[in-house]
Amino acid sequence: MASPATYRYPETTALLEQAVRDRAFPGCAFAVLAPGEKVPSEGAAQAVGRFTYEPNSPRVEPGTSFDLASLTKVLATTMAVMQLYERGQVALDTPVPEWLPEFAAANSSDKRRAQVTVRMLLDHSSGLPGYARLFESACTRREMIGAAIHQPLTTDPGTRDEYSDIGFIILGRLIEKITNERLDTYCRREIFEPLGMRTAVYRPGPDARASIPPTEDDRTFRRRIIQGEVHDENASNMDGVAGHAGLFSDALDPLRVAGCMLTGGRTSAGTQLFSPQTIALFATRSLQPPGTSRALGWDTPSTPSSAGKLFSPRSIGHLGFTGTSLWIDLDAGVAVTLLTNRTWPDRSSQAIRELRPGFHDTLRRELSADHKN
Repeated sequence: MASPATYRYPETTALLEQAVRDRAFPGCAFAVLAPGEKVPSEGAAQAVGRFTYEPNSPRVEPGTSFDLASLTKVLATTMAVMQLYERGQVALDTPVPEWLPEFAAANSSDKRRAQVTVRMLLDHSSGLPGYARLFESACTRREMIGAAIHQPLTTDPGTRDEYSDIGFIILGRLIEKITNERLDTYCRREIFEPLGMRTAVYRPGPDARASIPPTEDDRTFRRRIIQGEVHDENASNMDGVAGHAGLFSDALDPLRVAGCMLTGGRTSAGTQLFSPQTIALFATRSLQPPGTSRALGWDTPSTPSSAGKLFSPRSIGHLGFTGTSLWIDLDAGVAVTLLTNRTWPDRSSQAIRELRPGFHDTLRRELSADHKN
């Protein structure tokens, strides 16, 4: 690994190099959108470590793409809903069965299902379970969506905040029903391309897979090394295209989304993709259920927060299971992406949880000092 002195943020880089030595993850890339910047510069990303812990493994480069895991929820699914809302194609308080009648029909005796709205799917208050191993009984994309839709409610809608992959699988299907096309096709044309996202993609092609760090030596489900294909088993059985996971990108592309959020919905080309009012709506913490930290699709800082102590209360962000994160400080005009493959060679390490707050605090201090100079 290079000396931290060769990096723009030496203290942050030294912290990440120590994390690699401590085997929190084999490698990582991070990128920063500094105050006043509308789009990230090519030099905004930095990298540390290798694809695996083997000394001859490829080095992670600033432009290396990673499996984003649940960052898919905000970079693809939430952005798509924002756009459909902006265009008047969906209302947030529309009951889900109006678009997906099968959601109510899945358990017609449970009248609560008719109360679940698009808003509740976005802020994780739908009453759906957080997770289910759907892949154990459903093999095809159609079967997987059906299994998600048939999941029973675990609580009354609107009464509890439970982060739900199931809810976002259903939300992804709802987007497909409204747009009459698959989620990846819609997002590429309507979100990724207008924002200038150069690497964001579902289902990387065979030629690209070797340039993506592996996420796991899977010895139980797929029984192979998972590299360049989605780590999440449910998303895998959905052909790699789902509302909750499946997106890959480098560290810069999430900052292109952040730049749009920070500039009132404008793309780098000057197109108004969203109105400032829509951005404010989706970035505002929900009032129900009481005590939730969720906004619409996004999370906001809680206590303690993975964003550390220096991101303002008016910040939004999200995490990904593979060791990824994006935080955007709407007051300071700062955004930070951290991408890792902390699930290699298996998902047992939880060191990323302790690392994230310190990473963000260290970087924000260095960014503040750099900005003053």
